[in-house]
Amino acid sequence: MDVQAWTYLIVGITFALYIGIAIWSRAGSTKEFYVAGAGVPPLANGMATAADWMSAASFISMAGLISFMGYDGSIYLMGWTGGYVLLALLLAPYLRKFGKFTVPDFVGDRYYSNAARTVAVICAIFVSFTYVAGQMRGVGVVFSRFLEVPINVGILIGMGIVFFYAVLGGMKGITYTQVAQYCVLIFAYMVPAIFIALQMTGTPIPQIGFGSEVVDGSGYILDKLDGLHEQLGFAAYTDGSKPMIDVFFITFALMVGTAGLPHVIVRFFTVPKVRDARVSAGWALVFIALLYTTAPAVATFARYNLINTVSDTQYSELPSWFKTWEGTGLIAWADKNEDGAVQYVNGKAFAGKPAFTDGTGAQGQRLISNELTDNENELYIDRDIMVLANPEIAELPAWVIALVAAGGLAAALSTAAGLLLVISTSVAHDLIKKQFNPDISEKSEVTIARISVAVAIMIAGYFGINPPGFVAQVVAFAFGLAASSFFPVIILGIFYKRMNKEGAIAGMLAGIIFTAAYIIYFKFVNPAANVSENWLFGISPEGIGTLGMLINFAVSLVVSKITPAPPEDIQELVDSLRYPKGAGEASAH
Repeated sequence: MDVQAWTYLIVGITFALYIGIAIWSRAGSTKEFYVAGAGVPPLANGMATAADWMSAASFISMAGLISFMGYDGSIYLMGWTGGYVLLALLLAPYLRKFGKFTVPDFVGDRYYSNAARTVAVICAIFVSFTYVAGQMRGVGVVFSRFLEVPINVGILIGMGIVFFYAVLGGMKGITYTQVAQYCVLIFAYMVPAIFIALQMTGTPIPQIGFGSEVVDGSGYILDKLDGLHEQLGFAAYTDGSKPMIDVFFITFALMVGTAGLPHVIVRFFTVPKVRDARVSAGWALVFIALLYTTAPAVATFARYNLINTVSDTQYSELPSWFKTWEGTGLIAWADKNEDGAVQYVNGKAFAGKPAFTDGTGAQGQRLISNELTDNENELYIDRDIMVLANPEIAELPAWVIALVAAGGLAAALSTAAGLLLVISTSVAHDLIKKQFNPDISEKSEVTIARISVAVAIMIAGYFGINPPGFVAQVVAFAFGLAASSFFPVIILGIFYKRMNKEGAIAGMLAGIIFTAAYIIYFKFVNPAANVSENWLFGISPEGIGTLGMLINFAVSLVVSKITPAPPEDIQELVDSLRYPKGAGEASAH
């Protein structure tokens, strides 16, 4: 069978599995819809958390970023992995002991204020929609290549699948679907990595392989890649080019953003006991580490193979995968010097992304002829394709290529479902039930939650069709927004009993408004100004969430000091959160 037939088979089987699980585990109550009945075993919750957290950015885009950025791409590895450790140690057990359905629920009760709850709801929805845009983009990229349908059609198919199991199953359905999706995505990520590690270095362990010699004995793969980069005018793959302050701020924004992501935090409300929250956090870290320690190897193999395959090769002699990916518009070539060979050197090939209508080189060349830049680079590569194209570049079997497609879809859909549930619970539970209609019946609340999911899916689909950036970049913005809004208010709510509602509201608003304004200005209002000379203190939009977080902390503490202290019962509640007594009996509210 060819790649497309294998893709239809494997993707079809996985989709049938997800739908079957959703039917089997459909939610019948608000507790099942919001927190899976708080009865998920720690091991299963660890897998679900890993799938929820390892999005299309982790599966599709992270290795692509490292492929292009080299050493500088390590910010994503350090930030996202370190952030999960921060979440597991500082937040998860205490939030689970508090026993609420959502982050806005915690904020509303801890800060004894519906106004604080409303601000938290707005922040949760804003962060979630920013994040989900990257997931829908990832779904479209996978479908456009492997099922050979337009990106927009692929997004619509993904929307339909998520709609089915998120609306029907709620958190219960999503949790057990995510267990299956983790198994699919990690198998899909590791199998080609092991194949290519064996092929290139003779070792079956990718983590060791990317630091080893190539099989022909001509040198270490990283040394050879540095040499290729320097020949083509790129910075050495193992050297960094970002200012250290920006590296620090981006890494820290990703760390604290991870610890503030509402769709990850809610996973710790789904286990029976506080101790189970800690255990499931440990399992999740193990499951996440499998992919994250493999990503640098995948990035290195993909970059090395790509340069060796296409650079200075006659277009007529390029392998079939190149021309297939041309059909998606995610890779393109323009023969600037008319020698028939692909010149891949440092610099942009085109002023903007090429607008391909089919996969022929001539068609693409006509469409982009007015957008050529003056440098010698003739090749445009969308960094989101590196993981997906890697097995084809390495000439692996068709079933492995199809498996990667299924894994990419599993990663994107699992995270999208978790984010959409956060949006629906924020609307149905935190707004409707807690503020507008406290006497609403359980059946009506679940109905509103399901309607909210449906509306959120449609909005998410729009963002997928009109994405504000490539997958990992969009997700980095979401982490910055989460860092600047949720992290300070949660940390201070747990560890500082003098923190009051006025401080929380002022801090959240100051942090997220500053961060969002900075990102919107440089990315959408005046993108031409998005260079380090114009950045505040040399901090890029991807790292500004750290500064937004510091502003949030400062505003929160100052306002809390000059306004009345919280009620005595709230201060006692904060003290009780940190005491182990009775922790084992805590249950979700």
